[in-house]
This record gives sequence, C-alpha cells and structure tokens, in this order.
Amino acid sequence: MLTVYGIKSCDTCRKARKYLTAKNIEHRFHDVRDDGLDIQMLERWANRIGWEKLLNKQSLTWRKIPEVDRADMSRDKALAAMIERPTLIKRPVLESKKFIAVGFSEKRFGDFLEQFDL
Repeated sequence: MLTVYGIKSCDTCRKARKYLTAKNIEHRFHDVRDDGLDIQMLERWANRIGWEKLLNKQSLTWRKIPEVDRADMSRDKALAAMIERPTLIKRPVLESKKFIAVGFSEKRFGDFLEQFDL
C-alpha cells in the first residue's frame, strides 16, 4: 500500500492525493502533525534517499532558523529539527515497499507509478 505523508493544509499534499485518487491508486494519508512522526521513520527515509532531500530549505520554517544553525546543519541535527518542526519536511513524502519519493510533480509521480506498476 502506498502511504502519503504530509500535512492536511498543504496544497502540494492535496494535489498529490487528488492525482492519486484520479488515477485510482489506493493510498492512505498520514498527517505528520496529527498522526505523529518518529525518528525511526525519518531515519528510514534518510537512509533511502538522503536527509538533504527531506529538508525543505524553501519553507518559512527553515528561514526562521538562525543562519548560524542552518550553516552548521548535520544529518542528526536535521532529523531532530524535522521531528520538532514537521513543516521542515519537504512534502509530500510517498512511500511504498518499492520506492520513496519526496515532493510532487505529475510527471515524476507518473514515472514512479509506471516504473513500479502501481
């Protein structure tokens, strides 16, 4: 089963869910604020795709972090920051046993769905 991790109020997450529904792709939504997020989940994602891809450096939350802390960001610091502030995670995160994808674009989603026969 495909799981979409994100935030209910996120426009990009809504677009991704709408796209999957339109393609009749069975999925479940996990709101990282309401349903929670743990370090094991983040470490699993970071091990599969790298923590740098998970960290949303375009977010307002990122820009609010002092420059000195942003410049000194490490894997452990980034994962701890994402646990504390889930809006630092680039959204949505799509995960299945076969793949993980971060962010949304119709083309990329289409490529993943075709590649993994979903």
